Amino acid sequence: MIALSGIPVIETERLRLRGPRPSDFEVCATFMASERARHIGGPLQRSIAWRAFCHLTGHWVHRGYSMFIFADRQTGEPLGMAGPWFPEGWPEGEIGWSVWSDAAEGRGIAHEAATASRRWAYEVLGWKTAISLIAEENTRSQALAQRMGCWPEGMFTFDTGMTARIWRHPGPAEVAA
Repeated sequence: MIALSGIPVIETERLRLRGPRPSDFEVCATFMASERARHIGGPLQRSIAWRAFCHLTGHWVHRGYSMFIFADRQTGEPLGMAGPWFPEGWPEGEIGWSVWSDAAEGRGIAHEAATASRRWAYEVLGWKTAISLIAEENTRSQALAQRMGCWPEGMFTFDTGMTARIWRHPGPAEVAA
């Protein structure tokens, strides 16, 4: 197995945020094939889910950062992804998140992962601002954005034609206060 090196590991109370591993793909592909992935362009065929998963890995190589896989600290089970990224065509750097595991929904785990990864983007990458792009019908992610102190700030249209609301994150000074 080939693994990326140099990707930091962030530990929170319940989670370990780390780089993607080949073994994470099965959990990711199951999520991507489900109706739960509808807010991020799914459901996706397995081959397209593979490309999306490799997008995370490639982002680490080409940008030096990407979304982390967040896993249960006790079991190591991958639960989802969260973190900074800036794909080609995005309006600016984003803090994104997706919960892959049904069992992880509604437990504050996405908040824990997204908050830790935003702090890392501000403190380590030096980001001064961030957004989250959230589909209008994705009320759970909107609630999470609000819980993180974000506010709505216009709309964005992806090159696929899909639209999302731009949610502005508070800056590093506001988050640290």
